[in-house]
Parts: sequence; C-alpha cells; structure tokens
Amino acid sequence: MLKITGYADRVSVMPGQTIRFMVNCEYPQYEAGVVRVVQGDSAPEAPPVKLVPVPSTVDGRYPGRKQVIHAGSFARIDCGDRFAASPSFSMQAMVMPTTPKKGRQAIISKWDEAAGKGIALVVAEDGSAGIELSDGAHKVTLSVGKPMLAKHWYLVAATYDGAAGKVAVHQQPQHDFPTIDDSGSTEANAPAGFAWDNAAPLLFAASWGGEDAGRPVGRALYNGKIDRPRVSTAALTLAEIEALRGDRWPERLAGTLAGAWDFADDIPGVTVRDISGRRLDGAVVNMPTRGVTGHNFTGEDGMCWKDRPDQWSAIHFHDDDVYDAGWQADFSLTVPETMKSGIYAVRIHAEGEEQFVTFVVRPARGKPTSKLAFLFPLATYMAYANEHFGTNDGLVELHLNRALVLHPHQQFLNEHREYGHSLYDLHSDGSGVYYSSRLRPVLNLRPKVEANHGAGPSHLWLFNADTHITSWLEHFDQDYDVITDEDLHEEGFSLLSGYRTVMTATHPEYYSREMYDAVQRFTHSGGRLIYLGGNGFYWRIAYNRTQPGIIEVRRSEGGSRAWEPPTGEYYHSFTGEYGGMWRRQGGRSPNHLVGVGFTAQGFDVSSYYRRASGADDPRAAFILDGVDDEILGDFGLTGGGASGMELDRHDVSLGSPPHSLVVARSERQTEAHVHVVEDLLFNHMGTTGDVNDKVHADLVFFETPNGGAVFSVGSIAYSGALPWNNYDNNISRLTLNVLRRFMDPAPFPLPQA
Repeated sequence: MLKITGYADRVSVMPGQTIRFMVNCEYPQYEAGVVRVVQGDSAPEAPPVKLVPVPSTVDGRYPGRKQVIHAGSFARIDCGDRFAASPSFSMQAMVMPTTPKKGRQAIISKWDEAAGKGIALVVAEDGSAGIELSDGAHKVTLSVGKPMLAKHWYLVAATYDGAAGKVAVHQQPQHDFPTIDDSGSTEANAPAGFAWDNAAPLLFAASWGGEDAGRPVGRALYNGKIDRPRVSTAALTLAEIEALRGDRWPERLAGTLAGAWDFADDIPGVTVRDISGRRLDGAVVNMPTRGVTGHNFTGEDGMCWKDRPDQWSAIHFHDDDVYDAGWQADFSLTVPETMKSGIYAVRIHAEGEEQFVTFVVRPARGKPTSKLAFLFPLATYMAYANEHFGTNDGLVELHLNRALVLHPHQQFLNEHREYGHSLYDLHSDGSGVYYSSRLRPVLNLRPKVEANHGAGPSHLWLFNADTHITSWLEHFDQDYDVITDEDLHEEGFSLLSGYRTVMTATHPEYYSREMYDAVQRFTHSGGRLIYLGGNGFYWRIAYNRTQPGIIEVRRSEGGSRAWEPPTGEYYHSFTGEYGGMWRRQGGRSPNHLVGVGFTAQGFDVSSYYRRASGADDPRAAFILDGVDDEILGDFGLTGGGASGMELDRHDVSLGSPPHSLVVARSERQTEAHVHVVEDLLFNHMGTTGDVNDKVHADLVFFETPNGGAVFSVGSIAYSGALPWNNYDNNISRLTLNVLRRFMDPAPFPLPQA
C-alpha cells in the first residue's frame, strides 16, 4: 500500500514563478529531486524509461509527515455569538436525502463534535428527521421515527422552546404514496433554558469537527440536496414553518428569522447568500454540486438555471466531495530562467518506494522558445484523475475483453476514497461526479504507472502513453515547447499564435469553449495542427471562473458516458453553458475541427491501417514520401497495432471538410470494438468491429484558410506505434514526414473547387 503521495499547487509554471509541493510521507524521511519526463513507459517492449535528472534547489532530504484529506462538502456560516441570547430555536429546510439509511447526518447544525455541545437538525440513525440538543453534559435526541425515502423531497424542521422546555421534529413528504408512511411530527420534554450555544460555526450538511492545519473539518456529513434552509430564534409552529418555506414570508415571522439562505444566488461561485437581511452570508467547503434542481423544479419554464434560478435553489452535498486537499507545503521550486520548457516531475522516494508529482514548465507568456508546441491535455488528465474503473465498474472485464489487473495505486484509491473521484465515477450516493480538481494527489498522472484501459504490451492510458510522443520527438532531435489545457483556456488564441505547429496528445477528450475556439482560430489563421489521438474534442467542460484548478462536465443527452445527469441538470453550474458532447453544440463537432470524430471503442487488440484513395492525391504525397507499404501500423505498444482503443472516422455529414483526404483507413477491428451509442437510434445486431464498417479509424489531411493544415490519425493506439523498432517503422516515418512539412513555413494552398 502506498505510503507516499503528493501534489503541487499548480501544474503549469513559467520561468520565474514558484510552484509549491505538498507531500504525505509515512516514512521518517524521504529524498526529493526534479526529473524531466521524456519516456514513462516501463514495459520491457518499450524504449527504456527516460527520466532525466535536473539539478534544482529542491534536491535533498526532508522529514516525512502524514497529511490527510478531509473529504465531504458542506456550507459554513461564521455567526459568532449571534445565537447566544436565543432561548428558543427553529431549524428547517427542504431536503432530498440520497442515503437516509447511512446513519447520523447533519442537515443544519451549530454543533461542536469535540465539545459534544450544540443544536442540530439531522437525519437520525433511523433515517428520519431528528433533533439533537446538548449542553455538553446532558443530551436530548428525538426523531420522527419514520425513515425518509431516498431521492425524494421533504420539508423537515426541528424546534426547541427554551421557556416551555419542549423539543419538536416535523417531517412532511412533498409527494404522498399510499403504501408509505413517512409523514409525521413528534415532540418531547427537554430541560428549559438549555445552554446549548457554542463557538462552532453554523453548518449546512455537516457538524463542526474543528480545523486541521487551518482547514475546516466536517463530521456527520450529509448526502443529498438541501433547499431553502431557514433558522429562527423562536420555537415556531408547523404552520409557521410552512409559511417560511418559500421566498416570501409574513411580516410577523420576519422578526424571528436569524437567517434565510438562497442557494440560487451565486450558483457559479462559493457564496451562500442570506436573504433575511441579517447578513449571515457564508461559503461552501469542498465544492458541493450547484446548479441542481430544487424541490419546486417543473421544467416548464426552461431547462437552464439561468432561466428561473428559483427552481435551481438547491445544493447537492456529498460525503466524498474534495476540492483542495489543503495540505501544508513541504518545499517549493522557483523555476529558473534557464529551465527548458517541458514535462517535469518531482521524484520522491524512501525505503524502496517512489512517487512522482508531475508538472509542466511552459515558456514565458508571449515568448515561445520553439515553433512547435505539445499541448499537454491537463483537462483530460483531470477528468480521469484517480479513476476507480477497476473497483467500481462491475462490467469492466466485459468492457476490456480481458481479465482485470488491479495496480497498487488502484488498490490504494479503493481504500482511500477521500482522495476523490474522476469524472467517470459515482459519488457514494450514486450520483454522477460533476467536478474534478487537480488540488489533490492524482495518482495516475505520473511516470511508470499502468492502467486498465490500455492494451498490452504496455497497458498505458493517457499520460504515459503520451510520453511515446515526447520520446519520439526527442529521438529525432525535434525541439518543442509544452503548454497545458489550462494555459489554453486562460489565454486562448494568443497562446498559440506564436507557434507554427501544435501537436496533441493521444486523447484530448475534454475541451472548454475557450479551448475549442482557440484551436479553431489557430488552424484558420495559418496554423498547423497534428492530432495524434482518438476520441478528442468530445465533451464540453467548464472551468470555474473564481476557483482555480477545477473543471466541470455535464454529460447531457447522449454520448458514450459513465452516468447521466437528471433532467434539469444539463447546464454547467460554473458558466451556465449547455453541457454534453461538442457534436451537439452547433458547428463545433470534432469533425469540423480535425476532420474526424469518435466512432468506436475497444480495449483488447489493436489493428492496422490500409492505404486509402486519398493517398494517391498529389496533395498528400508528402505524407507517404518514402513509405511504400500498403499496410501501415500492424505493430505497436498499445494493443499490438496503430488503430485501437478509441477510434475516429471521417464523415462529411458530421462536419468533416468536404475537401479533406482520407489517406488511410483501419480495418479488421475486433468484436470488442463497439460502435458509439450516439450514432444509434436503437440497439441492433451488427455494431461490433468485426462486422460494422463504421468501426474504423481514418488518417485524414486537409488544408485550412491562410495556409494552415490539419493532420489527424483517429486512434488512441497510434502513438504506441511510434517507438516500435527503435522508432524505425512506417508510422514513425509518415508522422515525421507530416511534422517536417508542417514545420516548413511554406503555406498550404487551398485546393481549387
């Protein structure tokens, strides 16, 4: 089991900037040093791993210390002693619990777990609404005693009458079912004048567990939605509670309100706004999901939260949400001006165990050091960060068409869910994971790590598969800069404008609008794009505009997807943009951008390409110069061939430019390669690679305005063929032909109509 993990406060860093590293090490001490990552594939059939030591100021020995992640989201209101003089209290909210049988969960609390003191509206141990009241020496608990149904809305409330010495709990379902008894109220005696007040903040979806290294810690974490929470300094009747459930309330009750929160305010941000006039605003911790439907959602007034925010006035909290791990920094590196742009990692090792924290040194803004840029697909790495395919997906072996191997980091992640999820996972309550952050250890973003998806002999997916490209570039002494998706999102076209050619990685799947538009403008302004992968430019994502290092995806209405959002949650909370596939986004399909789009996936054995008619066109002569073979890429480190894993096809009806040339096309894909669901109107036989002619990859070239051009390979496995036979093979040769011509400043003339 891993005893070393770590992360950095940023992934992309320019010369002169400082990057901080946070390390969890259970050994007494460890050594750290910087390496430049050239080739991270550790398979015997691959070229030797190449991690070049780079002397730096971080080199040395450090004391080990354990740092932990406190997962779970909640909202925090720092209310001070606002309630110290309140002899009575009421707490209420509309709630949709998603794991009511999990045990004690705080809905609204001013409860100090360490002191055992406070007041809280909870999901009780029996799954019903309850109240907890304690002065630290004596505790009163009461629940309705009728378990709530998971994923159904309820009005819940708890009151304490300090003068009369009474507590009461109410639970009303929004929908009655004739066979379900889940409505009720109950009351009991309690000591009058209970001194329950404490120094804990008011929390939604958790109780106060104190702080760890300055980070708030939640306990009794709640799973589910909370809508329109209210707190009053009076013991209200049920009728008065019902009168407060909306956005307007009688004047006679306004004076009792200590706070009324509208979660529809600042959906893209982290603020929770008090609309009572008492100014008890707060903030969320660990980024619970916003832009989700509330108890009053109908869908009749629009499907985007911007249309009617009052119907998206809920927040979905999860006990496994993670945004910023919040670890303390162990050391930092100020990047010297002489440090070459590239992919780097801090290597941390102790007692035979090693860990890597990967980062990128990019050029100074507006000062590229090469005419070629390698686009580091950080958004896609974040989407797959700490994926749990091997331990969550019961169909994974059918998906892979082979026996599963659990690697050490996957076993660790299965036991340490606090390290967070990928965008392919489900939360503990079964809801899809909408957000993914890089501010935590990402254990599959490092050299020497195998994956389940990648086929043999290398068994790689994403990062280490992408080092097949960087090692190929360096084998042929090709200078290049490295820039990241995050850089591209923030700077747009200006980041690319100084380059002649941009080269992608094997699977640039996740793209924001800013990223997509920047690449399109680049190719239409004379730039050249080499797309060396498959299933690229597929899902639309959003970056948060105020919180760094976090992305969002909403897998709406179609696509090959691990989960789907419920109706009404198709629009990103960060931006209000419609989510889902770029193919559905009006003229922005992958085919429009790179000539090909996702058509099939399969993860067992890769195939090869055969020359197609476009190879005979004089416009494509430079691609196959010196390559006389009919069959291309019947070899490789990823599945044994250049065409496999995920495939893209040329299709003019989906946006492929009519003048684009199909230079080669794959064939004989296995039956484990299946046609994508977005192309199917209903299920039918004949959708697998051994019988379906749409299950293939296309090698495509086309010219773009102002002398630019695009070359696409349509296969994730393609780059696994580049290093084969010490980089001496027909795939390597034709790719080198493309790169050399694309780096030639001579413009590509558009073909005559």
